[in-house]
Amino acid sequence: MTLALANRLTIGETAARSGVRTSALRYYESLGLITSERTAGDQRRYARETLRRIAVIRAAQLLGLSLREIRVALNELPEARTPDRHDWQQLSQSWRGSLDQRIADLQALRDRLSGCIGCGCLSLESCALFNPADRAAHAGAGAQYLFAEAPDPDEERASLRRR
Repeated sequence: MTLALANRLTIGETAARSGVRTSALRYYESLGLITSERTAGDQRRYARETLRRIAVIRAAQLLGLSLREIRVALNELPEARTPDRHDWQQLSQSWRGSLDQRIADLQALRDRLSGCIGCGCLSLESCALFNPADRAAHAGAGAQYLFAEAPDPDEERASLRRR
């Protein structure tokens, strides 16, 4: 084994130090998120800097970013290097708009959960109020009121009385 590989971490050591399973490390590598070198016996060896790269990947996943989004961001780093503090600030700033939108979507979902799940319906009794004659079906498949403004139940009741 060369001296360069002797200073590298095995896949088991990398998994133990990063808190990520070996199968995830192999998957990250198959996606190009991390790299390894191979020994003469074809065993993976990871540079110690890979631990920081894995930490960035895990932090981004906890924020709800997909591995595709993470890969795109990491590929923008010069020479695919491990992100430093400055890089992390730039990466996190670039994800801010997407995260703000996700937060707004989650808040809207939270606020609508107690009423109607968007007619994909939680209650057949209230469904007649929110979705008479299955009007939501005309908007398309799925729980439409989760993605658009739900009708006002008072207006729906008034509309039903006029019929």
